[in-house]
Amino acid sequence: MPAQQTLAELVSDVAQSNGAKPAIIFQDQPITYAQLNGMIELAANGLAARGIGHGDRVALMLPNIPQFVAAHYAVARLGAVVVPLNVLYKADEIAYILNDSETKALIIFEGFYPQGAEAVKGAASVEQVIVVGQGAAPEGTTHWAQLLDGTAPRRPAVEVRPDDLAVICYTSGTTGRSKGAMLTHRNFIANCEQFSQLPLLTINEEDKILLVLPLFHIFGLNVGMNATLRVGATIVLMIRFEPVPVLEQIQKYRCTNFLGAPPMYVAWVHTPTIGDYDFSSLRVVVSGAAALPMQVLTRFRELTGVEIQEGYGLTETAPVTHSNAAAPRVKPGTIGLPIPGVEARVVDEQDREAPQGQEGEIVVRGDNVMIGYWRNPEATAEAIRDGWFHTGDIATIDEEGYYTIVDRKKDMINAGGFKVWPREVEEVLYAHPAVQEAAVVPMPDPYAGERPLAYVALKQGQQATADELIQYCRGALASFKAPARVEFRADLPKLPTGKVLRRVLREEARTLTPVGDDDK
Repeated sequence: MPAQQTLAELVSDVAQSNGAKPAIIFQDQPITYAQLNGMIELAANGLAARGIGHGDRVALMLPNIPQFVAAHYAVARLGAVVVPLNVLYKADEIAYILNDSETKALIIFEGFYPQGAEAVKGAASVEQVIVVGQGAAPEGTTHWAQLLDGTAPRRPAVEVRPDDLAVICYTSGTTGRSKGAMLTHRNFIANCEQFSQLPLLTINEEDKILLVLPLFHIFGLNVGMNATLRVGATIVLMIRFEPVPVLEQIQKYRCTNFLGAPPMYVAWVHTPTIGDYDFSSLRVVVSGAAALPMQVLTRFRELTGVEIQEGYGLTETAPVTHSNAAAPRVKPGTIGLPIPGVEARVVDEQDREAPQGQEGEIVVRGDNVMIGYWRNPEATAEAIRDGWFHTGDIATIDEEGYYTIVDRKKDMINAGGFKVWPREVEEVLYAHPAVQEAAVVPMPDPYAGERPLAYVALKQGQQATADELIQYCRGALASFKAPARVEFRADLPKLPTGKVLRRVLREEARTLTPVGDDDK
């Protein structure tokens, strides 16, 4: 088992022992561990020279490119804190996170710079903006190449401890605004060690992991990037998922591991040429981030001969807590058993253990569980009680100990692994001059699992089309948060108190399918 205790040591340890080994293959170009380590050290020194030190927050808004990897570990080596940003976020969403985290530096890809620049205008804490790309850096910013154009590579003389804060991952909260889950170096390393004890999930230095999951997402960040580089394996890194190009890379590099989300497997089972590709190199295929439809799992196995290992986890748990790989056999439709080092229970409303087969909330504890929400003690106290993290997900446990997700305790919508809080979307809809009432609920989607559906009642005498409201939302929110469909009603069903009956709307939404969605 690797001896690293912090993220600061992951790449440097392998670079010392096997520096010529490819760490990353990106667009068919290999980057060795020695080269990656040199890039990390230069970036760390460049950030330090610009005033970034222990505990400072550095936001990353980068796609799946090698600079994300280098920036992430450079920040770790300074004892600073990474704040990953979803690359689909708009200016207001970015500004909220920059302000809430009091981010000191933003490292951003040139293609995202316009919304980033707009966000920075309202974020007084940001002192440095570093732009990654081929073009010249905009006025007032630093180009990534300038950041690396310093002294010879050397390890920054900073002590980084296991319990230091490493990453603040923002995840939706009950107020409609994101909460920052605080994850330490120990949380990340612990989770890597926990799931690595499972033979079906173990990664060794001979493996090649096709990584197309976004690195800003906790699944790609830890299960993909950290777990791979800590053992000296190779990442075949791709910017985005496209069914055929990913198949080509798996075959070309004889990839042994693939981490995916349900929409990827849905796309593959509908790819006519999937049978033309050789999957025999794949040893581990994992689905996470959202529930995988059973028919997709079965069809994928029929087409490829490969069994998908389903699991479960959350941003707050770094992320894996359960997996079918921890069980004697795969039981389709379940999330399997708790992984080694993670304790889990299903409890009722009084936090008493629920009887076998009875629905209750999943609660977990282990070294992978976050230390709390950033500057939000009330939310932390609500989520972590008596040492147990309350997931908000409802499940049952069968006679063999397998967990099955039944529903979410919260109203969160899981759109292909990205969480959408209805109130945030509703607030945008309410800002439209024609909208009287709005309620957003999940609707089934064969590609993303769920998508937002908006029920809207218009003001008397006002008019608006469904497409107009969808585009209005897309102008203010990331595209995955915008409604996939809008249904108009004269008024919305309510309790006598005036509270909207979401249950009625959710039931109706289950019978509908998305229309007019050009994101697929």
